Amino acid sequence: MAVSLRRGYDKRLMLFSGRANPELAAAIARQLGVDLGPITLKTFSNDEMYCRFEESIRGADVFLVQPMCANPAAGVNANDALLELLVMVDAAVGASAHRVIAVTPWYGYSRQDKKSAPREPISARMVARTLEAVGVDRVLTMDLHAGQLQGFFGIPVDHMTALMMLADHFASLDDDLVVVAPDAGRVKLNKQFATRM
Repeated sequence: MAVSLRRGYDKRLMLFSGRANPELAAAIARQLGVDLGPITLKTFSNDEMYCRFEESIRGADVFLVQPMCANPAAGVNANDALLELLVMVDAAVGASAHRVIAVTPWYGYSRQDKKSAPREPISARMVARTLEAVGVDRVLTMDLHAGQLQGFFGIPVDHMTALMMLADHFASLDDDLVVVAPDAGRVKLNKQFATRM
């Protein structure tokens, strides 16, 4: 009697949350009609991160929701959020995920996208290289400080914006609004925002 083995990947979608914004991950899961996958995340007494997926993710398209921002309620600062994402990615790659997608609406270090003075790092590029090195296949992010940051990656980056939705929302509130740019680099974007309102 011949036994045949299944070949290929299951290609199911699995969604997991880091500790930076579990509420966002839960909202995404509800919108997609999927459950958040069980994952153990903790910080040891020596401040090292730990991650373990509590079920098999072999062959799955794994989406890791982890903005690179602080969540004081969870005891996670921005650097912890980044490192936790890297640890999650490494665990997913080691557990034979088919693809690993980082869902990081807030991309940390994005403001350090060029040298402003000699001997400074380009930290946005370093974060991109690190995500790739650990095994991320794709990045989903929002409203990057500069769209050119996508060029730091050798993998697909989905750069989304909420600008038009926000403009529509604020336009419905009042007709006496003022739009202020935080710096010269945002003037063009703010003009688009104001025009939409």
